[in-house]
Amino acid sequence: MAAFSVADAQAALLRKARWKPLEFVAWAVAFALPFAMPSHSLLVNEIAIVALFAMSLDLILGYTGIVSLGHAAFFGFGAYVAALFAKLVMPDPTVGLLVAMLAAAALGAVASVTILRGSDLTRLMVTLGTALLLLELANKLDWLTGGADGLQGVVLGPVLGLFEFDLFGRVAAWYSLGVTLVLFLLMRRLVHSPFGATLKAIRDNRLRAMAIGLPVGARLAVIYTVAAGVAGAAGALLAQTTGFASLDVLAFDRSADVVLMLVIGGVGWLYGGVAGAIVFKLLQNWLSAVTPQYWMFWIGLILVLLVLVGRERLLHPSAWFGSKRKVGP
Repeated sequence: MAAFSVADAQAALLRKARWKPLEFVAWAVAFALPFAMPSHSLLVNEIAIVALFAMSLDLILGYTGIVSLGHAAFFGFGAYVAALFAKLVMPDPTVGLLVAMLAAAALGAVASVTILRGSDLTRLMVTLGTALLLLELANKLDWLTGGADGLQGVVLGPVLGLFEFDLFGRVAAWYSLGVTLVLFLLMRRLVHSPFGATLKAIRDNRLRAMAIGLPVGARLAVIYTVAAGVAGAAGALLAQTTGFASLDVLAFDRSADVVLMLVIGGVGWLYGGVAGAIVFKLLQNWLSAVTPQYWMFWIGLILVLLVLVGRERLLHPSAWFGSKRKVGP
């Protein structure tokens, strides 16, 4: 009976990981946009990058319950590593992307020690402090990072040796979308695995998870490292597709924006990061064009209304992509 129960649980996890028909359509539309709307390719590229960044935060916030206000530390670290690698070592974007991911994951493994103890408030301050330390370090090491002027003159070679980056940004958009899709598939498989189930158990009740013998500390360290690597990949994509890395990639508002995206899209659901990134970037693009000085006010007002009304009262995309689950912060 026990063996049957384990097999049944594994089958249930596999069913959750299966793709729904509309998912294929949504990704196909995303990849078609740079071809159908070349003038908006740069916006598509930016949305793909911030969506990947938001999904990386959701791994630790939505699936594990680790609160963070300094996730930009890994995003920015990946951006600088990719830019420096392209400028000083070799211009191959795929190799630079892998190097940036590994470097950010290594930083996440070191920083994971800081989130194993303390309360949520402690983790907020520690993660924020980590990002601020890296920001100040990047500012002081201007001989390497360019300081306040940023790291300029980053030239990338063709993707896979075949596709040159064009002025319209179509290759950049397809490159970012492709990396986002691959990492999304890996994260989806991870959260719908037995390992992912243990993360949810830790999120729901850490003391109970410890009581049944789960290695809570090891699980938290592993998922924090993975999330840092994914965030580093998002930062690397930004540096590679723009040819520039500045202190902005480590700034506090970068971490705050990605939290807002998850508030909009919902936590504990990878597509929540995607939905939140799309809505946030489109609102930012439109409102900044209409009211350049007050666009943050209107975004804040929309967030307040979202919290007051409740996301569950609105038509939520979860009905299209999967079964019921807990949404919202």
